[in-house]
Amino acid sequence: MLDKALVDQIVAISHAAGDKIMEIYQREFSVAEKGDKSPLTEADLAAHHCIVNGLKKLSSLPILSEESANIPWSERSTWQQYWLVDPLDGTKEFIKRNGEFTVNIALIDNGKPVFGVVYAPVLEHTYVGVAGQGAYKLTKGERQAISPKAKQADESWKVVGSRSHQSPEIQTFLDSLGGETELIAMGSSLKLCLVAEGEAHLYPRLGPTCEWDTGAAQAVVEAAGGKVTVVNELAEARSEHAKALRYNQQESVLNPYFLVSY
Repeated sequence: MLDKALVDQIVAISHAAGDKIMEIYQREFSVAEKGDKSPLTEADLAAHHCIVNGLKKLSSLPILSEESANIPWSERSTWQQYWLVDPLDGTKEFIKRNGEFTVNIALIDNGKPVFGVVYAPVLEHTYVGVAGQGAYKLTKGERQAISPKAKQADESWKVVGSRSHQSPEIQTFLDSLGGETELIAMGSSLKLCLVAEGEAHLYPRLGPTCEWDTGAAQAVVEAAGGKVTVVNELAEARSEHAKALRYNQQESVLNPYFLVSY
């Protein structure tokens, strides 16, 4: 299903959504509050409509977007393949105007993210991952293959942490690693992409996320050769028995805690 032409078309949709976001980013905008107290801007909605309209022209698969998530489980539970979309991940970073926000489009196949594009319009970075084909990063038209990098014996641990949602358990995790650690603060799904491209070794997420926050970036990480595993016990998170994070397995769209690793 995912030939190069279709991948390129979906990348183009993500860029078009990014253009919509940037039009609003560069002027004054209002901020509303959703029922869960999270912020919502007109950029979230503009990107949502751009992506949904674009995907519907390419595919008849159902779409689950953060901005149209009220789809009953009785319907979602029948989906084998669907598009999972976060039109603007990192709304808090968007409001702060620090550039660390992304457009995210993933294809989920029987619970597994098999394709993802993560586009950071301010940074002009696009991460693309296709299961079985690898992952790459586009920067101003230049394409570069990416892969995670294992920690070397003489290196300190490079660990990604959230810029806006820091968890008190992070310090406990850092202490458990042993040796020197360097915490890299980053917003949105870019945190997973830093591991995918070898700029960090680990990203422990010990706080709440939703499936649309992670689907596209997990596809990039796994296509690049990395892992996104469910965290029940930190000691087991990087074992060969750790379970991969999966999607649309239950009514709740909340993810368990997870670890992104090489």
